[in-house]
Amino acid sequence: MSDVSDVLRQKPPGMEFALGALAATGAGFFTNPIDVIKIRLQLQGELEARGSYKKIYKNTLHAGYIIAKHEGILALQSGLVPALGFQVVLNGIRLGAYNTAKKYELIMNADGNTDIIKTTLLCGTAGSAGAIISSPLYLVKTQLQAQSAQAIAVGHQHSHSGTWSAFKSLWIEDGFSGLYRGWYANVPRLFVGSATQLTTFGLASDWIRSMDVLNERPLLLTFIAALIGGSCVAVTMQPFDVIATRLYNQKTDVRGKGTLYSGVFDAIRKIFLTEGITGLYKGTFPTWMRIAPHTVLCLVFYEKLDQLYQNSFI
Repeated sequence: MSDVSDVLRQKPPGMEFALGALAATGAGFFTNPIDVIKIRLQLQGELEARGSYKKIYKNTLHAGYIIAKHEGILALQSGLVPALGFQVVLNGIRLGAYNTAKKYELIMNADGNTDIIKTTLLCGTAGSAGAIISSPLYLVKTQLQAQSAQAIAVGHQHSHSGTWSAFKSLWIEDGFSGLYRGWYANVPRLFVGSATQLTTFGLASDWIRSMDVLNERPLLLTFIAALIGGSCVAVTMQPFDVIATRLYNQKTDVRGKGTLYSGVFDAIRKIFLTEGITGLYKGTFPTWMRIAPHTVLCLVFYEKLDQLYQNSFI
């Protein structure tokens, strides 16, 4: 009987990807409100010199209050459907790839610990692939989250009535190209973000495990390591996060070309010249408030789902 259980406990192809997608969906539901706040702060004062514009949103907490006051509390869950769809695709790919590679020791060194170079390259590549495939979902998510009441509007307003309306509008405007408008914007963001997040998570897990203090409490070990990984990624990914938000949300002309930025490097140049280096770090605190808990929830949920899967065959 134990032999049968051992066979069943071996995950079938694709199960790592399914567990990653499910874990990320659960995490995304709880962290979407802070994502809305982050988007608004990143668009505030777009291509305007520091101190030359009135700040509608003074800080993270004030932004949440203002959004709820003018648009209702449910506005903090704007773009939830495409946001969760994005999580399914992205984290199904990158968490699936990461955990599969760990299972077969493809990203481990001779001592059985995280190999920094191999993990960085694999996770960065998986994140980039997820970014490209899920780009239409991220595009719609960003535009819906940026959309607001006129009195507190920042950035370009696309006036979508909902998720389906947004996809339909983009398709009518430019077909497949409309849906994949600005697809390249999220690639550097998710290469850097995924590489940082999962590599530091692996290194932190190895370090904690080496102290032999939490080996009997795997969920707590995952929680602490994920918090470290999530905090690191908030710093390294932030400039690319701002750039992705700006490129995905910008107004386009009749040819479907952006009216503010022609690409990633043009966005970096214009933001730096008009807003300074701080312009590339707008919304850093809400980024940390979103990505750190999201990393923790995502990886802890994955750990728990994996435990439930394994225990179901005991």
